[in-house]
Amino acid sequence: MFLNTNIPYSFAGIKKPLEKCKVVIVPVPYDSTTTFRGGTRDGPHAMIVASRQFEDYDIELQKEIGNELGFFTSEEVEPDTNSPQGMTSRVEDAVKSVLDLNKFPVVFGGEHSITLGIAKAFSTKYKKFSVLQIDAHADLRDEYQGSKFNHACVMRRIRELKEVDSVVQVGIRSLCPEEAEFIKNQKISDYVHYGNKFDVKKVLKKLGEHVLISIDLDGLDPSIMPAVGTPEPGGLGWYETLGLLKEVAKEKKIIGFDVNELAPLPGNPASDLLAAKLAYKLIGYSFYAKQKTFILPRIRPA
Repeated sequence: MFLNTNIPYSFAGIKKPLEKCKVVIVPVPYDSTTTFRGGTRDGPHAMIVASRQFEDYDIELQKEIGNELGFFTSEEVEPDTNSPQGMTSRVEDAVKSVLDLNKFPVVFGGEHSITLGIAKAFSTKYKKFSVLQIDAHADLRDEYQGSKFNHACVMRRIRELKEVDSVVQVGIRSLCPEEAEFIKNQKISDYVHYGNKFDVKKVLKKLGEHVLISIDLDGLDPSIMPAVGTPEPGGLGWYETLGLLKEVAKEKKIIGFDVNELAPLPGNPASDLLAAKLAYKLIGYSFYAKQKTFILPRIRPA
């Protein structure tokens, strides 16, 4: 296979000094608590490699997003294999260092447990913010496999942060009895949107002004995203996902996001590229959604 060595190993092949970049990509190759398919530790690398193959020009926004904003790809956050709680602290420190530089953090996982560390970092900067979760699973267990910091518990822990004023969960189509009871007892059923059936206006109404977005790729339909640790039938399509994210970016202020749970499949680079492209599109929406109407340019027939 021909390898173009002229493309830097960085997200979208963009290589600029940190001081000239508005966006910092933080790779977190961690999958210590995964329970079905392993391999999500390889997700960040696969996304970065795939991103080097697509055009920087966004046909929808009509902008060279990477060149205009600048993407800085940081060193990987070294996994803490002693405990998920320790890894949470490492991720928190890494994201906080990005926020301290007034940069926009984008975190590539790895498993979904890392989102707690991301949310904790944002809680040091924002008095109140919301979390929008795209996921097949609610991740609302209080404890799983002897740990409260397991990937199956991450949204339960995030809901406990006093700075988080709401958590809107879209794409959920798998619950355990404990989670169903928790949703019922806490009267949070309005925040859980089943499968691909959701009302964008209701989602926006539940979100506050500042929104942290967490994307577990199994929230998407496995027909377009099979390379995940815990796939579930159903889920969101590509344009459904973009439509939701676009409206959130128009109406709210996205303060950062993560993309998790890519478990690359040998011989299937399409999933890697979809994950990378989704991150690229969401960066574009986060910065430019309020600046123009999203209308593709008209192409006159020959």
